[in-house]
Amino acid sequence: MIVILKPNVDENSEAFQQTWDSLRKLPNIRLQRHSVLGQQQHLTEIYLVGDTSKIHREEIESLPAVERAIRISDEFRILGRHHDNHRITGFNYNGIHFDQDSLHIFAGLCAVDNPKNVEIMMKALQERRLQCTRMGAYKPRTNPYSFQGHGKACLPYVFELAGKYDIKVIAMEVTHEDHVEEIRETLEKTGNPTGVMVQIGTRNTQNFELLKAIGKQSDFPVLLKRGFGITLREFLNAAEYLASEGNDNVIFCLRGMKTAFSDAHRNMVDFPYVPVVKRLTRMPAGVDPSHSVGSREASPDGILDIFHATAQGVIAGANLILVDFHPYPKDALVDGPQALRLEEMDHFLEDIRIVRAAYEKRLELIKE
Repeated sequence: MIVILKPNVDENSEAFQQTWDSLRKLPNIRLQRHSVLGQQQHLTEIYLVGDTSKIHREEIESLPAVERAIRISDEFRILGRHHDNHRITGFNYNGIHFDQDSLHIFAGLCAVDNPKNVEIMMKALQERRLQCTRMGAYKPRTNPYSFQGHGKACLPYVFELAGKYDIKVIAMEVTHEDHVEEIRETLEKTGNPTGVMVQIGTRNTQNFELLKAIGKQSDFPVLLKRGFGITLREFLNAAEYLASEGNDNVIFCLRGMKTAFSDAHRNMVDFPYVPVVKRLTRMPAGVDPSHSVGSREASPDGILDIFHATAQGVIAGANLILVDFHPYPKDALVDGPQALRLEEMDHFLEDIRIVRAAYEKRLELIKE
């Protein structure tokens, strides 16, 4: 059972203390408290963990600080929607709001190579009024001899350049909890010029100890990619590891499935699952067309497959686009063949605008 307190309730107030004391006296029930920060209000949710079948919802809702109580299923206890459309469906981070209605584009380098290219990328984003990017410092690779990323060494100039060009959020994959501490320390040393969204890559989606470690920190939200060979429910349950440890600022990211049926692309594009994720959970859902398609092939209409895949995600209601760009793709240290060129950025953004407008018209149509 989830107990949702009245908006902006003061946890030092008498109403809160009476409510907390009453819930704490429930037999064989353990309490977990979570704070949910929305755009306009702050909510406190208390999770009653244990056998709640004998607890009457009406009694809980009569407590002074309680707005309502929700019975929940066993799956997706914290991040699940639970047939309640009034729960906050997102979070704020470093001046940017992420929810199931917004759309943010994280265009950037799959792998950071040098300060020059980072600055070219950041400047291009600022010129187009984009405030989010992707920058790979730590790169898990299938081949142990492939470039593994510059790691901690590149963080200072990445963060400083982000601050220079007003980039608010950088999606950055980590493969070990020590990476989070390196990011935190470097941000502090450089004066916190930007923010980081910690990314859990497809290979670590079921690295449960890493998920628990990342979940215990609340400084950085988490972009969780779907494992390339797991079911949707396994993917959503992986996010529960993060939330159960305290960090429920999670964005789901679909990036394609590895299968024998994905001959034309690097992976089988799974973007039709965007509305499913949004239906089952209260958190945003994004897509990574670059790692789904994995090439710059174009169809006879002249449109790149990456553009088509992006449109599939946007028309389905995606809230985030994670896409590779590079000033000089032939020189990229990772995934150069799939990277979009800077001269294609305006076309890419306009294509997204057209498809997003179509999605919004679909919303208007269903409301009628």
